[in-house]
Amino acid sequence: MQSESRTAKSIKNSSIGLIFYFIKLVLQFFSRKIFLDYLGTEILGLNTTATNLLQVLNLAELGVGSAVGFSLYKPFYDKDEQTINEIVALQGKLYRRIAYIVIAGSALLMCFFPWIFAKMPLPLWYAYASFGVLLFSNLLGYFVNYKQILLSADQKSYKIQYSYESVVLVKILFQILVIRYWGNGYIWWLILEVVFAVLSAFSLSRTVTRTYPFLTSCTMSLKELNEKYPAIQTKIGQVFFHKIAGVALAQISPIIIYAFASLSLVAIYGNYMLIVTGLIYFASTIFIKGQTASVGNLVAEEKNERIMSVFEELFSVQFLMACIMSFGMMALAQPFIALWVGKEFLLSTSTLSIITAILFIGVSRQTVDTYLSAHGFFSDIWAPVIEATLNIGLSILLGYFYGLNGILSGVLISLIVIVWGWKPLFLFRFKLKYGLLQYIIMYVKHLSIAGAGIGMTYLFLRILPIDPYADFWQFFLYGVASLVTLSLLLIVLLYMTHCGLRNFCKRLIKF
Repeated sequence: MQSESRTAKSIKNSSIGLIFYFIKLVLQFFSRKIFLDYLGTEILGLNTTATNLLQVLNLAELGVGSAVGFSLYKPFYDKDEQTINEIVALQGKLYRRIAYIVIAGSALLMCFFPWIFAKMPLPLWYAYASFGVLLFSNLLGYFVNYKQILLSADQKSYKIQYSYESVVLVKILFQILVIRYWGNGYIWWLILEVVFAVLSAFSLSRTVTRTYPFLTSCTMSLKELNEKYPAIQTKIGQVFFHKIAGVALAQISPIIIYAFASLSLVAIYGNYMLIVTGLIYFASTIFIKGQTASVGNLVAEEKNERIMSVFEELFSVQFLMACIMSFGMMALAQPFIALWVGKEFLLSTSTLSIITAILFIGVSRQTVDTYLSAHGFFSDIWAPVIEATLNIGLSILLGYFYGLNGILSGVLISLIVIVWGWKPLFLFRFKLKYGLLQYIIMYVKHLSIAGAGIGMTYLFLRILPIDPYADFWQFFLYGVASLVTLSLLLIVLLYMTHCGLRNFCKRLIKF
């Protein structure tokens, strides 16, 4: 019964998350097109760079949210309301201190804006206004929105979609309209960013209060809470180092690109990254947001065979998704961008290949990441330090000699060494207690099947009389033909050769 409940909750979280994902993705593509047409690449590049700088400052968050999320799985499983209330109170007190650090760091950083944005052909107040508005929205996460961790840990993340993401969708729609039809479009874009940040925070807060009426103000001090829950402090210290690697991967590259090139190239690169992040978000909506709490609940039962069986199911499905997405990125990204914003915004095929490799690792890694998070297993603090060092160091070094391809190659090498190599070893050796050889054989088998399926699909596409660059209709037909062909081939081959996908299909049919 407990397993069926987890499956039902996972499917509900994932399905509702996917609906909101698709709506948001469509609006984001329209928004970016309007942004480019009416405001230009420089303002879009500025907005991206300001976001990246703010995310670097968010390292001060230290991974409190991840540590708290892990700590809530057991209390929710036991229905221990007092512990839940105290852990959330601890998170709130820590977040308020972090918010003050972010404010101080932001004030210091803005002192250097005249130097940082010296190459920007825009008035400097654009940089201050963009950063200030994004900072305000971000601070609401520390003072109000942090309680959404309860909904995630309690396998009710679908309520976050209803209460928070729905307001975000309305915001994007209004921003598209004001940029398109009103004068001073960027000013109105910033105003709407502030207004809807407040509205979304209020909506989310009300949902949490209604869902968990037992939440009350905790009279215990931060010191007392830290002493009562020392494991959370330990996890925060460990997760902080993993946050470094995440920030280096997601936020540093655009800053390095700006340093070596211009805000325009940041915007062009951002077009591709919108697709990549959209695909990774799609996968994480299904597997990370929809499954982590369920896996955490499963781990709380401490049934090793069951834990490993579910791992194999999730790995097969996620690997299947990674292959389909990566193939789609390589085959469809160029014609899509050419039709969407114009051929002048295309990057080279070699650059696209590196981006696609980063996408594949980003999606296929999520099963291992989900299990590490569900176990609260972050003690390999040296690994993210090495990953971030390789990422930034190689990006700067290779970027100096090879430009954009060099910067992205630095990112890819760091992922291969740590994410693709070390993390599975770490999980299997110290937590799942199954031989790493089992994982390697499973991975190699999946890669072989993927190679065969992709090869057959490419042969099919060579004889397909459709030009995806001609118009959106032919692009759509080409995309459907290629992705459906690959999907069917991989599903059949994996179903015949590996128990993971078979068990997953049987679970869905039974459900």
